[in-house]
Amino acid sequence: MADPPKSLTDPPDTGQLLSQALRRVRISGSLQYCFMPQGDWTTDATPAPWRPRDAIGFHIVAAGPCWVDLHGTRTTLETGDIAAFPFGTPHLLGGGSGGRLIDPGGDLPPQPWPATPTLHYPAPGPKVRILCGYVQCQATGFAPFRAALPEFIHIRTAGQNDWLSGTIAQIVTEVDQPQPGGGPILERLTELAFLEILRRQFRTPAPKGWLAAILDPALSRALLALHDDPARNWTLPSLALQAGTSRSALTARFADLLGTSPMRYLRDWRLYLAAEALAATPDPIITIATSAGYGTEAAFTRAFTRQYATPPAEWRRVRTR
Repeated sequence: MADPPKSLTDPPDTGQLLSQALRRVRISGSLQYCFMPQGDWTTDATPAPWRPRDAIGFHIVAAGPCWVDLHGTRTTLETGDIAAFPFGTPHLLGGGSGGRLIDPGGDLPPQPWPATPTLHYPAPGPKVRILCGYVQCQATGFAPFRAALPEFIHIRTAGQNDWLSGTIAQIVTEVDQPQPGGGPILERLTELAFLEILRRQFRTPAPKGWLAAILDPALSRALLALHDDPARNWTLPSLALQAGTSRSALTARFADLLGTSPMRYLRDWRLYLAAEALAATPDPIITIATSAGYGTEAAFTRAFTRQYATPPAEWRRVRTR
C-alpha cells in the first residue's frame, strides 16, 4: 500500500510540477534562417513537409512590423515579437497589403550552412527582418503537455527589459555579426528562449487541462506521485490514498480536468519517458519496456506504436541518426 502524503492540507506544489515538466522538455535540435523582405509582400509560412513532426515553428521579428494571418485573423508583429506554432498550423506571414508572393523556405541554399542564411527581397518600401525556423521539442509527444499548448503563441519582448528580451537581442546579434563557432551558440540561445516561452505558457491560467490540474490539491498530489515514481506498481486505491481523496473523486477529477483516467495518464507518462530513453540512451528496448511497465518487448512495441505511430526501433533510429 502506498504511504499517505505527509499533509493533505498543504497547498499544491505547482512549482515542483512545473520544474519537472520543464526538466523533461528535451529540445533536441533547431534550425533557423533570416529573411529581409521590403515593401508589400506575403509568404505562405506553412511548415515544409520535411520539418520534423516534433518541431515547433517560430518567427522572431528582428525589425518590423509585419503581420501573421491565422485562420483569417490577422495579428500585427512588432520588433522583438515572437510568434510560435507548436503544431505546424498553416498560416501566412506578410507586410503591407496585396504584395508579391515570396518563398524564403524554397530559396534556401542546400544544407549544411556555414552560417545562418540571410535572404534579401529588395523592393520599394520599408524593410522587415525576420528570423524563422523551428526547434524540435519532444514534450509535444506527451498528451497533457501538448493539450496545454495553443496552436499560436504570441509574445512581445520589446521594452520588457527582462532576460528573454536580452536573449532575443543576442540572437539577432549572432545573426548580424557571425563569429567562428557561432552556429552552436545561436542554437543554444534559441532553445533557451523557447524553454522560457514554454514556461510562460505552462504558467498561463486555464479552466481545464494540465495547467488547471496542477492547481487542484488532490490532482497535484497524484501527479507528483506519478511523476516522482512512475515505475511503482500504482493502483487506483494506492494513488487515491496518496492524493488524499476517494477513488471515485480522483477518477472524476482526472476526467474533468485532464480528459483521461489516472491509470491511462500513468501509461502515457511511462510511454513518454520510454520515448525519451529511446532517443537519449543505448539501453536495450526490453530494458526500456520493463521500466515502462510492460512484461514483454512485443507488448511494449504494440503500445508504443499506438501512441506514437512509430515502432520503438524506428523511433530510436530516426532520432539518433
